[in-house]
Amino acid sequence: MFRNSSTLRARLPRVLVLAAFGLLCGGGIAQATTFSPAAPASPPEFSCQNGEFCAWSGEFYADSVERLDLRTANPGECIPLTGEVGAHSFANRMSRDVTVYQGEDCSTEGDFTTYPGHGTFVPQAHFLVRAIQIWD
Repeated sequence: MFRNSSTLRARLPRVLVLAAFGLLCGGGIAQATTFSPAAPASPPEFSCQNGEFCAWSGEFYADSVERLDLRTANPGECIPLTGEVGAHSFANRMSRDVTVYQGEDCSTEGDFTTYPGHGTFVPQAHFLVRAIQIWD
């Protein structure tokens, strides 16, 4: 009986470490299997065509979209977005640079940033975009 007790005491730390390790690993596996990310919306490159500037009212290209191209927008002019809220995400697939403005009148007193053409995607704008200007 004394011999079994000393063997148990010698092995107990190893058993406890293995049991704790098993619990930690098992919890990580259970958590990984229960995680299911939301199905992504169609990528913006498929919903915004070449030659367009697309502005979404929601972040990550969600909600309503407004499309502008050179048929509907003149370069050099301030173009207020028609949506009531403005844009929280956008894509510039025009061949020209586009400046996005916080103010509806393209004022430089608010935030503004210029994005290059040929495929610039912004899933979370740094400010609410209310107007754009297309450059020559």
